[in-house]
Amino acid sequence: MTLATALPAGPSGGTREDPRFAWAAPGKAVERGEERLTDLPDPEERSPGQRALAAAVHDELRALRARFLDVHADAVYDLLTGDRTRYLRLGELVDAAADAFPGLVPGPERLAAERARPQAAKEGHEIDQGIFLRAVLRSPVAGPHLLDAQLRPTPRALRLLPEFVRTGVARMESVLLVRDAGVARLTMCRDDRLNAEDEQQVDDMETAVDLALLDPAVRVGLVRGGEMSHPRYRGRRVFSAGINLKSLGSGGIPLVGFLLRRELGYLHKLMRGVLTEHPGQWRSRYTDKPWVAAVDAFAIGGGAQMLLVFDHVVAAADSYISLPAAKEGIVPGVANLRLTRFTGPRVSRQVILQGRRIHAAEPDARLLVDEVAEPGEMDATVERSLARLAGDAVLANRRMLNLAEEPPDALRAYMAEFALQQALRVYADDVIEKAGAFGAVKS
Repeated sequence: MTLATALPAGPSGGTREDPRFAWAAPGKAVERGEERLTDLPDPEERSPGQRALAAAVHDELRALRARFLDVHADAVYDLLTGDRTRYLRLGELVDAAADAFPGLVPGPERLAAERARPQAAKEGHEIDQGIFLRAVLRSPVAGPHLLDAQLRPTPRALRLLPEFVRTGVARMESVLLVRDAGVARLTMCRDDRLNAEDEQQVDDMETAVDLALLDPAVRVGLVRGGEMSHPRYRGRRVFSAGINLKSLGSGGIPLVGFLLRRELGYLHKLMRGVLTEHPGQWRSRYTDKPWVAAVDAFAIGGGAQMLLVFDHVVAAADSYISLPAAKEGIVPGVANLRLTRFTGPRVSRQVILQGRRIHAAEPDARLLVDEVAEPGEMDATVERSLARLAGDAVLANRRMLNLAEEPPDALRAYMAEFALQQALRVYADDVIEKAGAFGAVKS
């Protein structure tokens, strides 16, 4: 049984309060518009005139969707979640919306067909997901509920938890998690690609963060890059090269499964904790723990974004941090919200808009990292920082610091606009050209 058939009677037998009734007319208009798109050649084969026509049709249909959601976003969300009694993660939510409101967002089959194409050959249906999620997230009713849904443990983590509690080890494709004397040591181990993130790594990272947070024997977490097999850094630890641009060019970086899940999943959990039902829930809805990051070699792009949610950052003296957003053409996650808190507005603009690198040896690096250690002293420095964060009062104070520095509503408002702006950027001509060129050079 689909969600649409499980719900009460729809437009034909419902009332005007049913949002499916309100969607009936714009939904028919969307259907007619999409038929015009299917009459055109595939996106990469269109003439300039056909591309202009497709853009005009998309603009018309997206305006219809946006106007509908401006009025009905809360009613749509309540219908999909049973008046907010069910917690649907991002992917589940957009699939449910596609089922109950045909044409409002693309369905799984359409997205699967798009996923098989390189970025340059896609129609850009994920932009419609961005419109939908922007409306949901900016709602003060639906938005907080969706944030909570993303903070709940993933089903995969819950399946792996008993074994991890028993053995203290969880091996995944891109992450190794080991519990050692109360420390959850999370090692990113995409050794052939400098820990460049793709959808698999986002899934593995969220699973590992969930396990560390849920295991009662863990007091503090550590995230560090493993040793690389990549020719340029063979045998050296590397933190992260950020988004995998080759995957982006080939069409393998989804809006929901990577770009949004990453921010509202494991990165948000590193800061806020995991939302669970537990005996002491009256004290806090979240199970959270302090986290340390150890930066070897570099933290580029998404790697630099990660550092902004850690309680303590140790960097090797020969490492650097950069956010090459202007070069890549995309929005660097939540860095535009968080970086200014650390560096001030001038440095944040230099880093994000102009591509400035911050080297660990320069004074401005102390705005982003807590300690700088010589490469041979990294291990000892990291262990001392872990011991300092094991204090009894650390949890309460980090919780209050995070609440003061980034209230949930501030993140929600930012992510509402990010959902659409990032979708627009990954389908922009300049990003497609740069990502395609990167893939051609590296392949």
